[in-house]
Order: sequence, then structure tokens, then C-alpha cells
Amino acid sequence: MIGVIDYGLGNMFSLLHALKHIGADFTIVNTATEENLDALILPGVGAFPEGMKKLINSGMIDFIVKWRKPLLGICLGMQLLFSDSEEFTHTKGLDLIEGNVVKIKGNLKIPHMGWNGLDFHIKTSLCDGISSGDNMYFVHSYKVETPKEYVVATAEYGQDITAIVKKDNVIGMQFHPEKSGECGLKLLKNFVKMSKNYNSNT
Repeated sequence: MIGVIDYGLGNMFSLLHALKHIGADFTIVNTATEENLDALILPGVGAFPEGMKKLINSGMIDFIVKWRKPLLGICLGMQLLFSDSEEFTHTKGLDLIEGNVVKIKGNLKIPHMGWNGLDFHIKTSLCDGISSGDNMYFVHSYKVETPKEYVVATAEYGQDITAIVKKDNVIGMQFHPEKSGECGLKLLKNFVKMSKNYNSNT
């Protein structure tokens, strides 16, 4: 069972529709209770400070930080996994992965919005069936800077944009897999499969 965290800033409709489409068992989580869950998904759209504020108000910060099964952050949800952000004002994040969220700078249009191909750097079962060059749908003005040992894939937008990260049980996707067609659905399927295997091996 996949728990989708609802803290008021997630793109719930599209994500839940995608999970239903791939046949995943899921439930909405808005309290700090495990409910026999195999994994958590932290979605998110909007600004980092508001995201952290809503997470704090939800009372689920400790629940998420102490979670030891697979955890997937999507878009803003991925950024919240990191140490801090400079968006609007310096704001501390969940600090589950070392790194910082910084403004995308350069001559290209911001926000970075549209389809971009992935460039893979680390092999993981999460990305089975996905190849470098496969396109995902991005919408963001800030990017993650983190040690390369955690960077599974990047996208090129006048610079390297951290697209997929992984540290132990914690995974992040800067793009929206639920809006990225068959390739995005494949990533979600792989996450569900990985979550089941993870728990059967622990």
C-alpha cells in the first residue's frame, strides 16, 4: 500500500489518477500513522517556505523524517527532502538528503517548463525500462544542488538540472512523473515494485 501525503500543496488529482491507472494500491495520508504502508509519496506544487509551513502544521514532520521505508518526493516534494532553500527567504527543509535548493540562473526562460530528456548517471531498478533521452515534464524555477553520489539523472536546460535523486530509501523526482506519459508511469510502476521488494527484503 502506497501512502500519498496530503498536506495541502500536492497535485493530488493527477497523481492519484496515475496511481489508479497503473493499478497501485494507495491511500491518502494526512495524519502521522503508518496504516501498514509500504511506501510514502510526498507530492508538491508551489513555494518551498509554504510547503514547509504546511508540513509543520500537518504534524507529520517527525513521521516523515523517521520513515525508513521507500519515500518518493515529487517536484516541490523532492525539494523539501533537502537541507534548505533560498526561495524567497532561507528556509530549512527536511534534511533527508544533503543539498540546497537554489534559483535557476541563465539566459533561458524561467520557469523551466516543458519536456526534457533525462541523462542517467547511476543505475537503479527505479529506472528499469527508462533510457537516457526519454522525456519528462518539468515545471520549476528552482533546482537542487547536491553531491553527485545522490544524482541518478539530470536534464539539460542551459545547465545540468538535478532530475532524479536517491539516498538509501529516499528518492526525489524534480519533474512530474504523473504528467510524463508512459515513461512517467513506468517510473511510478517501478517505485511501487521496488517498495514491495524493499519490504519483503527487510
